[in-house]
This record gives sequence, C-alpha cells and structure tokens, in this order.
Amino acid sequence: MQLGIYTFGDVVQGADAATTLRHVLERVRLAEQVGLDYVGIGEHHRPEFAITSPATVVAAALAQTERIHVGSAVTVLSTEDPVRVYQQFATMDALSGGRAELLAGRGSFIESYPLFGADLHDYAELFEEKLGLLLALDDAGAVGERLTWEGRFRPPLFDALVLPQPDDVPGRGRRLNLGIATGGNPDSSVRAAQAGLPVNYAIIGGWPTHFAPLADLYRREFCPRAGVVGEAATPSVTLSGMGYVARDARAALEDFFPYWHSSMRTIATERGFALPNRVTYEATAAPAGAYAIGNPEQVAEKIVRTHAAVGHTRQIFQMDVGGVPHAQQLAAIELLGTEVKPLVDAELGAVGPLASGEGRE
Repeated sequence: MQLGIYTFGDVVQGADAATTLRHVLERVRLAEQVGLDYVGIGEHHRPEFAITSPATVVAAALAQTERIHVGSAVTVLSTEDPVRVYQQFATMDALSGGRAELLAGRGSFIESYPLFGADLHDYAELFEEKLGLLLALDDAGAVGERLTWEGRFRPPLFDALVLPQPDDVPGRGRRLNLGIATGGNPDSSVRAAQAGLPVNYAIIGGWPTHFAPLADLYRREFCPRAGVVGEAATPSVTLSGMGYVARDARAALEDFFPYWHSSMRTIATERGFALPNRVTYEATAAPAGAYAIGNPEQVAEKIVRTHAAVGHTRQIFQMDVGGVPHAQQLAAIELLGTEVKPLVDAELGAVGPLASGEGRE
C-alpha cells in the first residue's frame, strides 16, 4: 500500500496565495522525509485555492525532492491542450528520473471552462476527444513516431513530431505515468481499464466499500498497454479522500471539523445541496465511513479495512481542506508517514482477518 497526500492549495485564513504555495512545497518535502510515497497537486480557479497551474507546482516540488512521486490531482484535461500537457509532463518526467505523474480528469468545478474558452455544453465530448489525443500522443511517443490527428476542439496535427519523447523508464517504457480520475462513474472505470491506465476514485463522502464493484469492473475490463510490462501492465486503483491524523482521536475530529464545515458549506450553498452538519461529519468519520480522521491506529485500521473491500494499492488524503493551519498539517503528515504507514505495512503483510479480506462489506 502506497500512502500520500494531495492538495488544492486551500488558502489559510489570513494568508495569501504566495505563502500558501510555499507551504505546499514545505509539505511535499516533509512527505518525502517521513517516508510517504506520493503527493498530488490539484487544480482550481477560485479565490479559496492557490493552485491554478498544477504542472508548475509539480515541477517545483519534483525539483526539491529526490524519491517521492509528485503528480497532478487532477489536470482538468477538458480545458487544456493535450499537446502542451504531454510536453510538460514528459519534460518533468525526464528531469525527475521518472517521478512525474499525470492524473487526467474533468474536475469538480467549472470555472476553467469560460476562462479558457470552452463550452460547458461540450463537457463530455471535450474530455473524450482530449483524452483520445493524449493517449495518441503517448502511443506515438512510446515508439518515436510522428502523429497525424484531427478532432473538433483543436487544430489538426499533420505528421507532427511532438517533443520531448519520454525516456525509457523500466516497466513502462517510453510512456507517461498517466492515470484517469473519476468520482465513481462506471463508464470512467471502463475507459481507464480499456486504455490500460491506473484509475483514481475520489471519495467525497459516504462509504468507500461502495466503490468495490467499480474497482472489480475496472479489473475485469483491464487491457495492458502495448509495450508495457511488469507492475505498470497490471490494474492499479487509488482512493483519494479527506483524512487527518492527530495523536488524540477526539482532537483529530475537533481540529478538522471547522475547516471541513466551512468548505462543505460553501459548496453546498452554491450547488443547492443539503447543508453539512456535525452528525454527517461524524458519521462519515466513523469506522465504515469515507473520512480517515483519528489517531494513527484508527486511520491505519480504516486503510486496511478499506483495502480488504476495494483492493486498492494507493491511498491519498486531503488534509488541508478549508485551510487547516499549516502547522497542524505538518504534524498530521508526520504522523501519517512515521506511524500510520508502518502500521499499515505491518498489517497488510500479515495473515489476519483484515489482510485476508474477511469481513468485506
């Protein structure tokens, strides 16, 4: 089980975007120091978030680390140029020795559509076409070929040589480390599987065990990409959602709640959802719920139990939702790496009811 964190650069009250960005990089460095495996950098175009250009922040984070993988979480591909995205991540992958990851998705907000001249009515078609082009670029780059392509939403390519072509990384060849993010749409699971790509399920609430059928569907439909061998040619499931670790379980719940509540209230008000409350918060943070909030033992137990149900191999947590103060985030990251991860590793490597899958919900 790989563990990590992801962030949209939630701005702490009283701070500015520049300070927040510097704090994000400090958290990335700490994540590597405490043994975590991955940091995801999100994209939003709203005043409460500091990260609008994930590739820029990913590049900065990779330059300040040596081992940890850093990727977008997500790149809103619908409003990007796949050619430029391919070039950015191929460049970062080469500079970092294969540690850059590109997670493509539609995104959970729509501000990027008018900002970059995209029509929201083309929501589904934009993603389908741009993902198709990105995969075509990845296929061409893997064998060093030129590409001819034509679609609706960008100018055609005629015998185009798109550079740089990725270095040869053991296990995945000359391909990007590319995955697809979804909130749980079955079609997205099939799309990722048939493209031979990792899938990331964003679990915003409810019960993570509800994603087990989607993960099973993804595995049944999985088709390895040409020229890819080893672990990179097998299904890969990541779960992402909210999490927070503190030494004391009750303190973890109390510390995280006001920031969660503020963020969820803003979204609920905008979208006409039911307003969040303490009851739903604590229910979702309970042992069967989606939020991994508690002391190290409780968070580790939830990861292992969820693994028994879903069979995922990476779990990442958003710990800064609503602008959790930077010092609290650093403390939570340290506990995730130094205490939660060893507990998870020990449990999943042992023979027992959770590791064997007994009690799958």
